[in-house]
Amino acid sequence: MDNNFGGIFAALTTPFVRGEISPDKLKENIRKYNAFDLSGYVVLGSTGECVYLSDDESEKLVKAVREVAAAEKKIIVGTARESTKITIEFTNRMAAFDIDAALIRTPGYFTPSMTHEVLKKHYLSIADKAKVPVMVYNIPQYTGVSVDIPLMVELSRHPNIVGLKDSSGNLIFASELIPQVDPSFAILLGAGSILLPGLIMGASGGILRLASVAPAECANLYKLYLEGRIETARKIQINLIPVNKAIVKTLGIAGLKHALDLLGYYGGEPRFPLLPLDESEKEEMKNILNKSRLLG
Repeated sequence: MDNNFGGIFAALTTPFVRGEISPDKLKENIRKYNAFDLSGYVVLGSTGECVYLSDDESEKLVKAVREVAAAEKKIIVGTARESTKITIEFTNRMAAFDIDAALIRTPGYFTPSMTHEVLKKHYLSIADKAKVPVMVYNIPQYTGVSVDIPLMVELSRHPNIVGLKDSSGNLIFASELIPQVDPSFAILLGAGSILLPGLIMGASGGILRLASVAPAECANLYKLYLEGRIETARKIQINLIPVNKAIVKTLGIAGLKHALDLLGYYGGEPRFPLLPLDESEKEEMKNILNKSRLLG
């Protein structure tokens, strides 16, 4: 298995039709994404509303992506559950679909108990038993728990822990971690607004919600960075910041899904208790896409 996880990965949404998952709509989206120079896809991440999905629904979605993803695209699957035991079981259930890695967010329900040592044992136990490579997922704004640099340095030494997705938005964290881990250890940014600065500091790439609405632009920014054309890449980065802000902070998942509808993908509505956009918010999302020259 190829453990090179550099580049841009699109964080996929979960399409719902009348409240039920639609693997067919997901396949339609993937077939369109296959045309872009993306490194792969992340299924069952935060963008995919993973906490609102049953295990059986999750399996159907992973199976759908596996069936239509282009051969060169890597598939990373969010497999975290709150307990170590169930995370291992679900990770290995998903491994049966020939996925490339499992993305495992920090457990967060018993937040005060998630100490350095607890998280260390949690991830090492998973890595020991997982049938696929493991990536740590740091998203403290959702879980209330953040990994620290000494922990990540320790975890990076495990042969089956191959990377970190850092969605904290804290560029200092990534900048301090990168020199302390092996160059083969993937540091993937989850914050689209700091993609270029992160790449310049040594990040391997990104797993981005932004790449699901602007796959060509995100892939091109990465390519320009590799070519040393930083000024051109900078213009793309600046142009995408309002879009990223809308789909991550102000309008969220509902805004992202409406943006997909406007751009020719299937977005649909989020799963309740998340609410769809109202008419004024839809107009706001449309205006942001127009100003960023993503529509038309």
